[in-house]
Parts: sequence; C-alpha cells; structure tokens
Amino acid sequence: MKIAIIGQSAFGVDVYKELRKNGHQIVVVFTIPDKNGREDLLAIEAAKDGVPVQKPARWRKKNPETGKFETLPEMLKLYKSYGAELNVLPFCTQFIPLDITEAPPKKSIIYHPSILPKHRGASAINWTLIEGDEQAGLSIFWADEGLDTGPILLQKKCKVEENDTLNTLYKRFLYPAGVAAMAESVELIAAGTAPRIVQPEEGASYEPYITTKPELAQIDWTKTQRQLHNFIRGNDKVPGAWAVLNGEKVSFFGSKLWKPKKLPEDAVEVAVAEVPGGKVLVEDRGLLLPGSDGKWVIVDTVKIGTKTIPASKYGQGADQIQELVLTDEEKAVVEKLKKIWAGILKSQVSSDTDFFESGASSADQNWKQDR
Repeated sequence: MKIAIIGQSAFGVDVYKELRKNGHQIVVVFTIPDKNGREDLLAIEAAKDGVPVQKPARWRKKNPETGKFETLPEMLKLYKSYGAELNVLPFCTQFIPLDITEAPPKKSIIYHPSILPKHRGASAINWTLIEGDEQAGLSIFWADEGLDTGPILLQKKCKVEENDTLNTLYKRFLYPAGVAAMAESVELIAAGTAPRIVQPEEGASYEPYITTKPELAQIDWTKTQRQLHNFIRGNDKVPGAWAVLNGEKVSFFGSKLWKPKKLPEDAVEVAVAEVPGGKVLVEDRGLLLPGSDGKWVIVDTVKIGTKTIPASKYGQGADQIQELVLTDEEKAVVEKLKKIWAGILKSQVSSDTDFFESGASSADQNWKQDR
C-alpha cells in the first residue's frame, strides 16, 4: 500500500520502519521544518532510504475576507502529487487540514495515548495519571474534523502501576505498543477489515495542554495523599508539579506514598506556612509532603530555581547543597531515555536538552492550532 507519513520524532521513525518492514511503500514523509539547523529524526531516517521528505511550515492560512482557515492550494497540490492511498499520523504537532486527511482513498489514521473518548487533547498521559486511572491505553482512530473525536479503529490497554510517571508509562507500554498498534492498523486497512467504531459521548473528556499553562501544574494543598501523589507523578518529569514554599518556587519529582504508620523519628522539620500543618519533613530518603487527610507522600528530587537537588537536602543552605551528579551507569540510562523522550518532546533530543524545561506532549497534537 502507498502510504504518506505525516509526523516526527523517534515514535514516527519506528512506525516508519515497521511499515516499510511490512512491505508498504512510503511515498512521502511530511515532517516539521529544521530547528536550529537540525533535522527531525524522521526526516533523517527517510532521507537515508531515498524517500521524499517535505518540511512545510504550515498547511493552511487564514482568509482575511472570511476569517476562516483554508488549505494552501500549493500544499494540497504537492500532497496529491505523491498518490498516497493512506495517511499515517504517528506523532504530528502541525494542524493537518481535513482536505489532506480526507484526500487519500483509505483516508487517515492517528495515534492517541489514551482510551478514547476519555482524555482527548495533547496532555492525555499526564491526565491519565493525575486522575488516578487504574488503566491506561492507546487508540488508533480515523481522522475527522474534531479534536480526537474520529471513529476508533483499534485500542490497547494496560494497568497503571502505583508509581508510574509519564516517562515510565510511555516507555513501558504506550511507545512500544503504539508502534505495534499502528502497524497492526495498517494491516487491517490493507486487508479491508479495519473497523470504524463511533466514539460514545458517555465518558468523553477533554483536558488542556499542561505544558503551556504552568498554573495547571501548581499543587493544591487540599488534595489527599493519593491525589497529591497522582498529581506529582502525572507531571513528572514535564512540566513538573510545583508549589511555593516559603516564598520560592519548588518543583517535585519521584513521588511515592508514605506507607509506614509512623513518621521517621530522625526527620527534620522545616516550617512551611503554605502546607497543611505548616511543615514538611526532611529525611535521608527524601522530602515528606502532607496531604489534607493527614497522610504523607515522599519525593526523592526537587528543583529550586534552576538547580535540581536530592530532596533529602531541602532546607539546607545553598553553600551546603550540590546539584545531582550522575554516575557513569546513570549517564548510560539517560542516553537510552533520550530516544524515548524524543517521542514525547516537541524538539529533537540532544546533549543540551533540558528535560525539566522542554515542553512534553502526549505524542498526539495533530489538531494543534497554527501559530
């Protein structure tokens, strides 16, 4: 089958490779323009194979007379010149007009990392964790004019572990299962057996894109222990759940439920007016934060300003604190994670990428507005 891939990043690369391995012809790759002189990973991979690569800055423009967005005629003509039978959108941050998604005979399919119709929008993984869902999952759906509203082709589910973060859930299931699900969906389409299951309205939800709205990651201290834990891990690592403690912004990472019946006897109290009970506790394993129900969570890492430190060092003077220093083994792990994060972040991951500052998405921003 002749396929046009519209997307980017490591996730897009692996879907591209899988479809080629299965014997499909990738007639063109549409991806994002180079950023700071660097090509997207998908552009690099396709070019190696001699596959045409296009890097449009946008697909449409606003008509000043009608005020409506219209597909650029030159883009529609360029797209149609490749004769694709199907569009595959594994991870796409550009707005793709309906003229394009409806153009091929077999239409277009999109990956979304939630069990639709729940958690529509670009921060689906974050909200799955924040809301304490017991199951996570992914959906492959047919593109329509709505926001993640098209008919379902295929869905996969997994259990959410107690301490899952955006990173662990994506790495363990949503990334590898997502690549496999995209490939499986294409095979069903090729065989003429792909379903189109209309999404029910019952249970549908849409949540905002957290990374562009820092206020959404601010901790509400009326949350219970479980809610606080879910909120911190749902924002870990990006954008990072944060609060103002004694007048300074502090972000929290590596949350776990504190399960012992007693608090550690050697914990050091740090007075913090903003939290329930007016204090946090520092001990060797991290920083204990209070829930509104009198129970605690413990975090292992905090970020104060631009400095990331072990949470067990919170409250010490600046001259006593050293930033985290990675061992060789930890550095090797970071290198492996770069590939994973390249599928989450909007830009190519390199040695100078700051995971705490780079915006993350849910690997699905296909309907994001042009800027």
